[in-house]
Amino acid sequence: MADNQEMSLLEKKVAEQLEYYFGDHNLPRDKFLKEQLQLDDGWVTLETMLKFNRLKCLTSDPAVIVESLQKSKTGLLEISEDKTKIRRNPNKPLPENNEEYRDALKHKTIYMKGFPLETTLDEIKEWFADKGTVENIYLRKGAQKNFKGSIFAVLESEEAAKALVERTDVKEYKGNEMIVMMKDDYFSKKVAERKQNRVEAKAKAKSEKEDKQKQAEDEELKSLNDQRGCLLKFSGELGQTSREDFHAVFSDHARIKWIDFTRGAKEGTILFHSNAQEALQKVREAKGGEDPKVKEQVVQWEVLEGDVEMETLKKIIEDQQESMNKHKGCRGGHRGRGRGRGGRRDRGGREQTQFKGKKTKFDSDEEQASPKKRPLESNGQDNEEPASKQAKSENGS
Repeated sequence: MADNQEMSLLEKKVAEQLEYYFGDHNLPRDKFLKEQLQLDDGWVTLETMLKFNRLKCLTSDPAVIVESLQKSKTGLLEISEDKTKIRRNPNKPLPENNEEYRDALKHKTIYMKGFPLETTLDEIKEWFADKGTVENIYLRKGAQKNFKGSIFAVLESEEAAKALVERTDVKEYKGNEMIVMMKDDYFSKKVAERKQNRVEAKAKAKSEKEDKQKQAEDEELKSLNDQRGCLLKFSGELGQTSREDFHAVFSDHARIKWIDFTRGAKEGTILFHSNAQEALQKVREAKGGEDPKVKEQVVQWEVLEGDVEMETLKKIIEDQQESMNKHKGCRGGHRGRGRGRGGRRDRGGREQTQFKGKKTKFDSDEEQASPKKRPLESNGQDNEEPASKQAKSENGS
């Protein structure tokens, strides 16, 4: 920094604050101050300057400002003859904000992290006082404008920045271990971290998807195994028999979970809650040992086993899921309107089962077929900081 030994501590702080306002880092971004410069050939009254908060906290006396700038050796600011105005020295114009300037600025900026969150800008500036010429300090802040404990500091040159990063006395601040590196290195590190995070997130999502798929397969297999032995196939010249007719055959002997049959078809399947062979045997015993007929039609009965049984159960589960999704959509449009279309309560101890045509129905005690509309013969349908902005505050934050 400039040799200002003859200046008092207050005068030194006042000069530094004013030179920051008109400096290369603040002035291009300070909309209010740039507007003031347009009014009077770059001159700004001391009265206006004393409205700036950080300067106002240091002094409210224009004479102190004049005395401070007269003692400063930087030559950045000049004072009007009547000592009521100041401006940036026309011989020291702002650098052109081009690619070359931005590149040079980037390479002489360092990143530091580890400051306590309550640390002030003045405390950080004081800590840097014996560590080289620091042109500017940016306090990095979060979304709530709170200090994040890290800064970007601009030094006088790239060489000075690299030398500061290597110093051992910047690796610790008030007992806190500091992270110190070039700004370029910090950005490269953040890019690498974000890339790694994306890779890990993608791998995690893939793993979770595979786990979920395996869990679903395990649950499906368990569901299939739990229902083995419960499927009964029927076939024959069935004419105009309905699912309700098959229900009537078994209702007093076993609980039916599902019937897959369409009127006019020559075959279908019944899924029981319990063993299909036992259900068929009970009906045979009730019929004197004969195979049961359906509406006087001769029917062939076969308990499914092996691969055929498993494939049929898989199809039933898929149909159940499809029907459940459609059922939920229908319920969503009729909330608060009672039991829904075709609903009835269990009457006379009879198993209340909703059956499947080409679509599917569930076994339910809450929504069941209306005796008036015979839905059992219907088709089974119910009608997912590299680019961070740096918050700006006076003198570097």
